[in-house]
Amino acid sequence: MYAWETALTTRDMNRVERPLEWGFDALADVGGTELADRVERGEMTGLEAMIALNERIVAEPQTFYGYETPVDFRIEENFPALYPTNVRPETLEQEREWKRRAEVGELRKVPFLRFTSAVRTPYPGNDLVNARWYEAAGNRKQEVGSSEEGRPKQAMIVMPQWNADAFSHNVLCEMFNRFGISCLRLSKPYHDVRRPAELERSDYAVSANVGRTIAACRQAVVDIRSCVDWLESQGYEQIGVMGTSLGSAYGFIAAAMDSRLRVCAFNHASTQFGDVVWTGQSTRHVKAAFEHAGLTQDETRAMFAGVSPMSFMEAYAATGRPRGEGDKARRTLVVYAPYDLTFVVKYSREVLTNFDAHGVDYVAKVLPCGHYTTGETPYKFLDGWYLGSFIWGAFRRLRGQGALAASEG
Repeated sequence: MYAWETALTTRDMNRVERPLEWGFDALADVGGTELADRVERGEMTGLEAMIALNERIVAEPQTFYGYETPVDFRIEENFPALYPTNVRPETLEQEREWKRRAEVGELRKVPFLRFTSAVRTPYPGNDLVNARWYEAAGNRKQEVGSSEEGRPKQAMIVMPQWNADAFSHNVLCEMFNRFGISCLRLSKPYHDVRRPAELERSDYAVSANVGRTIAACRQAVVDIRSCVDWLESQGYEQIGVMGTSLGSAYGFIAAAMDSRLRVCAFNHASTQFGDVVWTGQSTRHVKAAFEHAGLTQDETRAMFAGVSPMSFMEAYAATGRPRGEGDKARRTLVVYAPYDLTFVVKYSREVLTNFDAHGVDYVAKVLPCGHYTTGETPYKFLDGWYLGSFIWGAFRRLRGQGALAASEG
């Protein structure tokens, strides 16, 4: 299994090692400019300044992850496109085939939610949020006398893994639709249609530019919360988030900041962002840049504290138990893999230990494989079963509680 996992993580040859950059400019509105000036004057090192900034984020997370709701939500009809992140011949051929089918009219346009992100970056294309919209048939209209009348509208926000193409996780959205659950398949910052033209991969989401990596997480969290705003404006009452790998970290922090996310599924999870960067096979090129700059694992962990799920365990537990909501506690699933060489298993188990310590209501499922092998047969079907059965059951339970509350009222 380790050999298979390693083969999958090394088949793409377009990972690029870039030199360490502190990237304070990406965090200018939260003190980045001030700290950069202090570094330039020699009052502190770049590392000390970045750790101080992260301590500020952890102390005031609602400020850092706060936002104003976008005002330009709209549904656009576009052809689906692949946006691959590798240059393997078979993938490039698949991309060409999808383009050909669109050009000759063999494809139909599909709906995407578009809006301007509340967090801005130097890349206008990245700041135009993109989420493919999968509306469940039962949510389109609830006519008097229909089987759907009175049923609360339910939706999931789905975030795939780092460097996912635009088709990743679409099949999960189609499955959730069968349960009567609508889905927004959200493109993460710097991914698929949001990816800057100069990149082959979604490198700017996680790189040796520390400030930009932190800002990407901030943007992702805010984009998730903005999607919740839109769903509520469409009448959705019960909303959840599902994330895989990097998407899992983004989804966790969003839920820690926002009690409206009632169903959470974390498909591969870890505690410290910096530990994943340092020990994971997927980020070995990022670790190499940090090592060449003389950094250690402990220092890397500290300078990413503001985007680490571990920093917000208490907040996650608190938002999962809203006051006055009876037993409507948040439902949480954690899926992890013992042969994972990207989210090393001891860090995944730390998530469960911390959930126990904070009284989080959760279910844990173990895949007998690794991180990348989760996408291979037969493990992808087992993973789909874990995710699908949990989300179906969690929403059914929420629906039942809503009906009970209504009858008591």
